[in-house]
Amino acid sequence: MNALRVAFFADSYLEVNGVAHTCRTLVSLAEERQHPFFLVYGGPETSFVTGGSIARCQLRRGPASFAVDRSFRYDLLFYRHRQAVEERLRAFAPDVIHITGPGDVGTLGLVLARKLGVPLCASWHTNLHEYAGRRLEKVMPFLPGPARHGLGRAAQGGSMQALGYFYQVADAVLAPNRELLELLEASGAGPGFLMRRGVDTALFTPERRQRADDRFTIGYTGRLTVEKNVGFLPAIAAAVPGCRFVVVGVGEENERLQAAMPQAEFRGVLRGEALAEAYANMDLFVFPSRTDTFGNAVLEALACGVPAVVTAGGGPKYIVRSGETGFIAETDAAFLRCVSELAQNRTLARRMGLAARRQAMETTWDSVWTELQAAWEAACYRRGRMSA
Repeated sequence: MNALRVAFFADSYLEVNGVAHTCRTLVSLAEERQHPFFLVYGGPETSFVTGGSIARCQLRRGPASFAVDRSFRYDLLFYRHRQAVEERLRAFAPDVIHITGPGDVGTLGLVLARKLGVPLCASWHTNLHEYAGRRLEKVMPFLPGPARHGLGRAAQGGSMQALGYFYQVADAVLAPNRELLELLEASGAGPGFLMRRGVDTALFTPERRQRADDRFTIGYTGRLTVEKNVGFLPAIAAAVPGCRFVVVGVGEENERLQAAMPQAEFRGVLRGEALAEAYANMDLFVFPSRTDTFGNAVLEALACGVPAVVTAGGGPKYIVRSGETGFIAETDAAFLRCVSELAQNRTLARRMGLAARRQAMETTWDSVWTELQAAWEAACYRRGRMSA
């Protein structure tokens, strides 16, 4: 069977976040396999470039765009690109269109899939419903706690209902963990497929460790935003007095965290070998987010031989093997106890680090690609574009 011709509409591609990293990696995998791929993404300018098996359409986000967060924008007038993209899409003749969510690019992909009668596959990358609840609570600090939390829950529920309607349109859906897949299927979307993540174990490796001192080092990598629960980082640092605390990333909470953690090292955004080296020089990775769908940073830390402590909310709990490659904490108090235990028991931390590296070595992008192909084929079967 010939490779399916895939049009991939990525809501986040050039930005610095886990979704963009995943999308760029998938395009690289397609390129390595000479898989016909039509990539559409937003950027600072409009350009159409073809090289090898990949056709790239970068579409300019204009003055009508607004910031969803520090690294991602939504263009209210993005539909103006429809005709130009449609012409090139018809020439490419896709077997399936894959969108990464309800952003400006994804919505354009959905419209074109339905107009052209092409099977549609939609993947879930961000818990937007939970983000909506937490951000609404943040902008209403003047309300009493119960009222604020009630509004947050209402916003979360309404957002999830809207997302459910959006994903019901797809012929197949993908999510990074079983919990989210069941949530989508319960909303009426499906059939559903897992779409996990891989890690580059040649880049992210313990061999990049260059520290000469023995000071226990705790690290966090990710966006510094309220939905990442980074407000908990100062409590983690206070739980282990005398430790070195390294924060990699930027975001709206940056100044507040620097004021609350004056002894911490804030490294800003790191990429490639510099990022891998930062991980490898940690003794423990902490990830307090309860809203992440997967947690690429957790997997990268494990690949560098660093155990991780994560919460019981969101996708990272499906990565860490509690008691073996780190801990999954049910409560804030339990999280702090786990951090303290590993800081005091270096032997346990090192043993978990070795197990973390072994676990990461089992996680490949090849398996992710196989999962993707299964979803694309299912979307085509559902539309009668393929025979069993």
